[in-house]
Amino acid sequence: MFENLTQRLDGTLARLRGQGRLTEDNIREALREVRLALLEADVALPVVKAFIDKVRERALGQEVLKSLSPGQALIKIVHDALVEAMGQENERLNLAAQPPAVVLMAGLQGAGKTTTAAKLARLLQEREKKSVLLASCDVYRPAAIEQLRILAGQVDAQFFETAGNDPVRIAGEALAHARKRHCDVLILDTAGRLHVDAQMMDEIAAIDKAVDPVETLFVVDSMTGQDAANTAKAFDDALALSGVILTKTDGDARGGAALSVRHITGKPIKFLGVGEKLEALEPFHPERLASRILGMGDVLSLVEEVQHKVDQDKAQKLARKLKKGKGFDLSDLREQFVQMQSMGGMASLLDKLPGGAALPAAAKAQLDERQTTRMIAIINSMTPQERRYPAVINGSRKRRIAAGSGVQVQDVNRLLKQHLQMSKMMKRMSKGKMAKMMRGMGGQLPPGLG
Repeated sequence: MFENLTQRLDGTLARLRGQGRLTEDNIREALREVRLALLEADVALPVVKAFIDKVRERALGQEVLKSLSPGQALIKIVHDALVEAMGQENERLNLAAQPPAVVLMAGLQGAGKTTTAAKLARLLQEREKKSVLLASCDVYRPAAIEQLRILAGQVDAQFFETAGNDPVRIAGEALAHARKRHCDVLILDTAGRLHVDAQMMDEIAAIDKAVDPVETLFVVDSMTGQDAANTAKAFDDALALSGVILTKTDGDARGGAALSVRHITGKPIKFLGVGEKLEALEPFHPERLASRILGMGDVLSLVEEVQHKVDQDKAQKLARKLKKGKGFDLSDLREQFVQMQSMGGMASLLDKLPGGAALPAAAKAQLDERQTTRMIAIINSMTPQERRYPAVINGSRKRRIAAGSGVQVQDVNRLLKQHLQMSKMMKRMSKGKMAKMMRGMGGQLPPGLG
């Protein structure tokens, strides 16, 4: 998300960054470029106007014009204005209620409510240690209830089975069942509906009244741009929303919805859907996202992702193995690839590192998930002996491995070369030569690794 906006802002602000002095003229020119970038990102016009006015007022103040590094001061102002536009700080779900706390999911057809309900259940169970019951009030879409039942099984959440066809009654029965089973949270999935459909809006208002949810979340496809904010406002008028979940943000290069929702609706964005997998739901942090938009990376989110998704036992086991002087074999390399995939792949990790978003699209394309999957397939085609002792892999073995994994021999050679380089690096690290290695790279740690 925000790829286009990031590139435009980076080019505009880079021209100011190196200037020793800012004037009203070059600030005006820069803000004209920023305005165009925001409009191209499909940010709502009132949001663009308020944003530009806020930046102009602060940029023309004495603290920028008299700053020793005015370009950096202006970037700080743009960053702060982005944070304010998106809501200042992460707003968590309010689950401080007599259990079960009811979370009602609402939105248009095709926004991804059912999948998002399962993602949210998984997140609450893993990070908040809550017991979650999922229930579907969608009696209109074929197989909607069955879809949620399957997803509930995949995230190990409880599921409320029902044969009824009255959504309001189903919601009431699910709440009674959640109380009986002493569940912490009940997540209710509802049918997709248009805000102009009076009958369907009356129905969800009746569900809302029957279960009195602590959270009413509007699930919306981020690729609808500023229309997402306008639709959210219409739903809020009928339901009194407590927050918004933006889905499919991994396919949205503009990001207009994220910048428009808070200003137009006054409601916070609470989560971002960042992929199809059931773990692809992230809490929304305005400050971190603003840093990513400006190419500063998001190291905090990366650290949290590592803590939640990397198997700490396996990581400790590898560390002990290296400390004992045992080699870094191909099975270890395979495990690193699998862990990387669980965090969205190398391209996703680079986006969170300072400067990563500014890398050319062609470079990122070489780091896509298919490359990692191909590497894993090559290692899977090897025997245990070959993984443990890569030196035994001769020409005929390479041809067999390539045929077994559906790749070329050159791909096998490339993997073996990559493993050799990583093995040497791991050996240096295990012998305490990291500082010496870094000195050889220029005397200091790369940015973000301190």
